[in-house]
Amino acid sequence: MTTADKLRPADDKLDAAVLKVAGVVVLGAVMAILDTTVVNVALQALTVEFQTSFDTIQWIVTGYMLALATVIPVTGWAADRFGTKRLYMLAIGLFLIGSMLAGMAWNIETLIIFRVLQGFGGGMLMPAGMTIMTRAAGPQRVGRVMAVLGVPMLLGPIGGPILGGYLVDAVSWRWIFYINVPIGLIALLLAWRVLPKDESRPTDKFDFAGMLMLSPGLALLIFGVSKIPHEGGVGSVGVWLPGLAGLALIVVFVLRALRVPNPLVDLKLFRDRTFTIAMVTMTLFMLAFFGAMLVVPTYFSLVRGESALQAGLLLAPQGLGAMLTMPLGGKLADKIGPGKVVLPGMVLIVAGLAVFTQVSGITSYLLLLGGLFVMGLGMGATMMPISAAALQTLTQRSVARASTAMNIVQQTAGAIGSAIMSVIVAGQLAGKFGVSTSEGQLAATVAVLNPATHDNAAAMAGEAFATTFLWALVLVALCFIPALFLPRRPPVLAGEPESDGTAAVQVPMH
Repeated sequence: MTTADKLRPADDKLDAAVLKVAGVVVLGAVMAILDTTVVNVALQALTVEFQTSFDTIQWIVTGYMLALATVIPVTGWAADRFGTKRLYMLAIGLFLIGSMLAGMAWNIETLIIFRVLQGFGGGMLMPAGMTIMTRAAGPQRVGRVMAVLGVPMLLGPIGGPILGGYLVDAVSWRWIFYINVPIGLIALLLAWRVLPKDESRPTDKFDFAGMLMLSPGLALLIFGVSKIPHEGGVGSVGVWLPGLAGLALIVVFVLRALRVPNPLVDLKLFRDRTFTIAMVTMTLFMLAFFGAMLVVPTYFSLVRGESALQAGLLLAPQGLGAMLTMPLGGKLADKIGPGKVVLPGMVLIVAGLAVFTQVSGITSYLLLLGGLFVMGLGMGATMMPISAAALQTLTQRSVARASTAMNIVQQTAGAIGSAIMSVIVAGQLAGKFGVSTSEGQLAATVAVLNPATHDNAAAMAGEAFATTFLWALVLVALCFIPALFLPRRPPVLAGEPESDGTAAVQVPMH
């Protein structure tokens, strides 16, 4: 029997122990992801509650996002230094405390501060959870565990608006935060009982200089990008100044990280061909698809006059489609290679998105829901296999740092994609209604709500959204280029085990 045969599990199905670990990680992920989407629905109610401007209230979202960007780079080092179990429990604890305090907030300033505390916990939850699951399952089953982790990532954007709309309308805005308390307590207890104890590993000296460059750099870049929709473009000082400052810090970090022995983010990971291809594919995918998905509920609410709750319910077919293909996609990624799963998945996304390039003010709901369902089928076969491809060729010692790098890419590309699509739709609406870009959405909303101009305004707004979805389709199509180079066979274990018993090398076969 070869070394590879000894290392490969006799039964590559997800056993009970791995499923228990996956359950704990998914619970934490649901809590973090659901909270981001639940809050979006409550922004209008919070503006009225605290008698403040929408610019100020946006900091509830922006502050959380900046906290995520700040803490994610530190997670890989912390996972090695303190152990993933302890780090994961700390992340849940911070998120839990932040949630309780946010629910008790007495003014807008305290709510923003407590949301930042939530963000510090939320930023560590996903990369730490991804590391725990990948280590528990091993490289041969990484596609399947990624499929499990993908469920909350898809259901959060769908279930969040529905739950948020209900809580704000029927109970109180405070419960969008209090709802995390029982979930967090259960997750904390299960993490303590279920997650395998892992010892802290000897780590190199913490890269404080790198942290002082990368964390503020990411925060400034995402902050600048997040201001684009409000400012109406990149020409505003509030956009380009923090954006360029953040980009400069990131560039300096990269140049330094290539020279120093132990940088905060290990750029040597990008020497792995499969990891690099997967990261390029993921970057383009997050830019295109998540940006487009931000626009869909806006179309339902602005053009079709649906409430936040109804718009959330209309997104349900996408989640249903993803739930059908995600477990199968993860299993096939392990069996036949991610490349053979991702490409057909992207064809489905393009086909579903093509429906939305033809939207108008009166497009059949049956056709739109069918398009969302097909997009969901495609996403279930795409996003998690890309993540699996990035991790399955790495050693267990590299997984924590790789998860950190992956989450940095996802957060940054997702924020930029959302901003790009917001600017495109705002610009299209502005062109249709003859106003500046920053006023496009407001002008369209006023015209659609006016019974005298409703029909004509809805038709013009529908055309604006159709053009926006066409741009999204082009960006998604670009993902095919790097996806063609993803591995089309499962990894083959090779080499001797490391000192911790894990495989030293995972060699992909193309």
